[in-house]
Amino acid sequence: MVINLDVSMLEPCEPLERTLEAVQALALGDCLHVIHSREPRMLFPMLEGRFVWKIGTARLGRFEIYIWRADDAEMAARVQALMGKAEAC
Repeated sequence: MVINLDVSMLEPCEPLERTLEAVQALALGDCLHVIHSREPRMLFPMLEGRFVWKIGTARLGRFEIYIWRADDAEMAARVQALMGKAEAC
């Protein structure tokens, strides 16, 4: 299941806090889709080892980040398909 989280209008540090809360709840088969106004570089080191992510640019210059559990091998292909659909829009 894709869980959407738009943090693009939040003040710092709230986007980081909300994203970290949301990834802790991810189960196998879940993916967090985050829309952010900037690239969350502080987030990535916190995800390493337990989560995998892909990042792209969404409409209006916002960043689109997909995050899933590192032990969820099937999710990588699903995320690639989701990102491909977004690029086609």
